[in-house]
Amino acid sequence: MTKSPITEHSLQRKAAISYGKGTDHSGKVKVEPIPDFDLNKTIFSTLEGFFPRMVMEAKIAKSVSWDDTAAKQVEAAYEENLKTHPRLEIDSALMDFMLNECDFSMEHADGTFLEHLVFVYEYCGKHFPQYSPRVMLLHSILGTATNTFAMKKEQIPKLAELVTEFEMLHIESFPSIFRLISNLTLLETLNQNAHRLDCFQEIQFYRVIDNKPITMNAENFWIQLNYQLVHFIDFLPAANWHTHFSDPLLQWFLDLSDFLDKAGKRMATVGIEMPQGAKSKKLHGEVLSIGSKISGWIPFSLKRKLAAKSVRKFSARINHNLDFKITWS
Repeated sequence: MTKSPITEHSLQRKAAISYGKGTDHSGKVKVEPIPDFDLNKTIFSTLEGFFPRMVMEAKIAKSVSWDDTAAKQVEAAYEENLKTHPRLEIDSALMDFMLNECDFSMEHADGTFLEHLVFVYEYCGKHFPQYSPRVMLLHSILGTATNTFAMKKEQIPKLAELVTEFEMLHIESFPSIFRLISNLTLLETLNQNAHRLDCFQEIQFYRVIDNKPITMNAENFWIQLNYQLVHFIDFLPAANWHTHFSDPLLQWFLDLSDFLDKAGKRMATVGIEMPQGAKSKKLHGEVLSIGSKISGWIPFSLKRKLAAKSVRKFSARINHNLDFKITWS
């Protein structure tokens, strides 16, 4: 076994792991635009169109600095957490495969791609311990939402040798289910059939990397949706959620969280602390870039449609079929 190659989480990630929830840290952080930010060095480099790129850059091109008192509180909580939940180790053969045979060089929304993967891996280990956290470590290895691929499809047999059958099913399914949520069709269909969720037998869909059909039974499907919920927590704004409320990723997170609660299928501990009161509607400690201001003027409904359209474009480029079929008893 070898320890994680990542030495430190950001304070926002430490807070999420320590408290098991996403939090609006307004009043505790200072958020500023990153000057000369290059979207082409991130996994979002393949985004096309002025407005989609502007909206994404406005979301991720930010630096977050913490108030000293708040930072100390988060660090103390995280250190306390480590006493009962030490950082997870990673199998050396798996780590070797990821570092030497795959390409995780693209940056993510907050730091490197590997930092994102290790965060959701460790979060899952503490807050979704019923099932393997290695799914989250490898959730994007077969494709991100923007058609970047850390490995080639010819390497899939090698990956399958390094993980269990359960893990492989969820790893290969993750990019597809993420796109179905982002395309707005999956949760819409599930909500329309809320009266017969106990009759859900299986779902059929297509693997992103090569369009291979996948069939997943009901038990694994509900587990997969909880993996998706864990994933979303790493995309929440650091502060001023009221200002960024139309952010599609925040909205997808809220939609999925709400659905799992209504369906009685929430298994992972992924809380959300929504800001309350008049102060929550004011901008605290954040300098908005021009892109952020323009993004804030775009109606929420339009942002959802644009995000879903973007998903369809990315799938069309690689001949990935976004259709799915649910079998009901």
